[in-house]
Amino acid sequence: MNSPYASAGAIARPQGCPDAPLHGRRLTLARVTWTAVTLLTVVLFVAGVPASFEYLQIPCAGSACTGPQPTVATIRMLGQLGIPIALYAAFVLALDVIFAVVCFAVAGLIVRHQPVSRVALLAALALLTFGGATFPNVLNVLVEIQPGWALPVAFVRYTGHVSFLSLFYLFSDGRFIPRWTQLLILLWAILGIPVYFLPDTSLDPHASPLAFVPMYAGFLGTAVFAQVYRYQRVAAPIQRQQTKWVVFGFAAAILTFLVFILFGAALPPGLQQDPLGFLVGNTVMHLSMLLIPLSIGFAILRYRLWDIDVIINRTLVYGILSAIVAGVYLLVVGGLGSLLRAEGNLLLSLLGAVLVAILFAPLRERLQLGVNRLMYGERDDPYRVLARLGQRLGETLEPQAVLPSVVQTVREALRLPYAAIALRQQDGLKLAASAGEPVPEPHRLPLVYQGESLGELVLGRRVGEEAFSPADRRLLDDLVRQVGVAVHAMRLTVDLQRSRERLVTAREEERRRLRHDLHDSLGPALASMSLQLAAVRNLVADRPDAAEILTTLKSQMHDAVADIRRLVYALRPPVLDELGLVEAVREYSARLSYDGLEVLLEAPGSLPPLSAAVEVAAYRIALEALANVGRHSGAHSCAVRFSIADGELHLDVADDGHGLGPNARTGTGLISMRERAQELGGRCEIETSPDGGTTVRVRLPLGDTDD
Repeated sequence: MNSPYASAGAIARPQGCPDAPLHGRRLTLARVTWTAVTLLTVVLFVAGVPASFEYLQIPCAGSACTGPQPTVATIRMLGQLGIPIALYAAFVLALDVIFAVVCFAVAGLIVRHQPVSRVALLAALALLTFGGATFPNVLNVLVEIQPGWALPVAFVRYTGHVSFLSLFYLFSDGRFIPRWTQLLILLWAILGIPVYFLPDTSLDPHASPLAFVPMYAGFLGTAVFAQVYRYQRVAAPIQRQQTKWVVFGFAAAILTFLVFILFGAALPPGLQQDPLGFLVGNTVMHLSMLLIPLSIGFAILRYRLWDIDVIINRTLVYGILSAIVAGVYLLVVGGLGSLLRAEGNLLLSLLGAVLVAILFAPLRERLQLGVNRLMYGERDDPYRVLARLGQRLGETLEPQAVLPSVVQTVREALRLPYAAIALRQQDGLKLAASAGEPVPEPHRLPLVYQGESLGELVLGRRVGEEAFSPADRRLLDDLVRQVGVAVHAMRLTVDLQRSRERLVTAREEERRRLRHDLHDSLGPALASMSLQLAAVRNLVADRPDAAEILTTLKSQMHDAVADIRRLVYALRPPVLDELGLVEAVREYSARLSYDGLEVLLEAPGSLPPLSAAVEVAAYRIALEALANVGRHSGAHSCAVRFSIADGELHLDVADDGHGLGPNARTGTGLISMRERAQELGGRCEIETSPDGGTTVRVRLPLGDTDD
């Protein structure tokens, strides 16, 4: 059963590749383009395979031999190992063919299962050209042996040049985010024309490393920025899962590629020319680059097949661990060997192996904890989470800030996409606080205190996770108990505040009733009796003793009427009943204007009915604020603003005086203003501008009115 609070804020997310599908002519044009490029790429690749096989058996002459073409020394070493040159050529070519076939197959599967998705078609096009024309060396050989193929090869490579960067800007929803990236892809397409169609000319950026290195680095940086920006600001949970697959594939492939390049460059010259070492390194690099098409295929078609977070976790741990272990071993064996001039010393090799064995277990444990904290938060350190929660609750002063602090702490500690607390009301569960973006089918944990059900802690699982791990559940069990105590304490505080508000409201309403009774009943009755005493005194004017008694009674009656008037004013300012809140403040501010202070009052045409407590509190606070302005601020003007917003009465009093100094002490007037606001569940804040002037901001809940 779906709870009302879970569905209210949740946004339906499309499944699979989420971009808008192509229709009509655009779909037809995209399919025709993809089919044409596919046929051209396959034809070129197939035509280049025989040429590459022959090319790989011809020894390279000269000192500029690079790539897979064997040198005379390589052929001689192969002969010494008993490996025919034809087998060498077939193996090297087979790596390119396997790589291309995998890219073609993934591209075909993407188009088959996502035939109308613009991102899917673009990804298929990028994989097709990458596997057939960019990474393998087959088309390079074809152009070198048969120059007539140069133009179609340049066209295919240019298509891959544009489509691959476009994929980074558009993945995974088919939109250019940020919008300015579409200008970059246009510039990228223009700069690619001389690279592929006018090579080795003055227009070709490759002619100068100072030109093409910053160019490629800049575009690569914008592509990474676009994906990070999309991941953090725009992407839905499923899109983030797809992005993780692609980023994992590219990062693992590129890092492996760079590691083997650097490792090969660090080898002695003799080992660099070893054909077996070249074959092993070439195989590893081809296998690592296969992660790119496979990760793109998984991201679009099967992003939920495996938990990518677990794969990334293990890859980070053992990848970093392997790099550290290899670095330590090379440092001990190579560095100390060179320093001590003892290369190849068995003792140094044993020392390196011992250090690696000693460091392996503690390094793995520390790396695992660090990566877990990066990906899963602090679930492995429950004490720290509970301590942080306790610290935040200790710093929280306002009851309304307790639950937001709790859900924010839980979400940050466990790296969750969503956390919320729903409190149990008479009409069911009601959302009280939330952090993050709602997810479908969240995990709910009951909040219980001393057997009483208080509500639920609602948690969104991390993207790609079907359930929380045992470590997560252990931490959540501890957290739920603490959250239940916090919710219970918050409810007690809120109930106490509401009771206080009701007492204050009832007091002011009773005072208003008493004032009406005294003013409308007892006051006129006493005034009438005073007149009657005056009339009786006139009747007994010939009796001095009686007249004196009546005069004394009349004086006492006048004193009683004055006391009642003072009592009526103390119960409630009469001006509020005579003029209303706004006009009463206007009358008071007009008296201040005579003392040289210009007061501007702003208020809506009419305020809604206010309870007696809110009306009196706003009036008293406004008068106290204006009195402080007139006495202490040295201001020339003051603005008083009344407004209604969010179910609250807003009162702002701002002056242009010298403001409160850093060492100013809080007087009785400021304390009384804050206390009057807090009694009603409101707040009173006093701010001093750096340019001078003080602003008193008061927010009072409207509450219920008794008409």
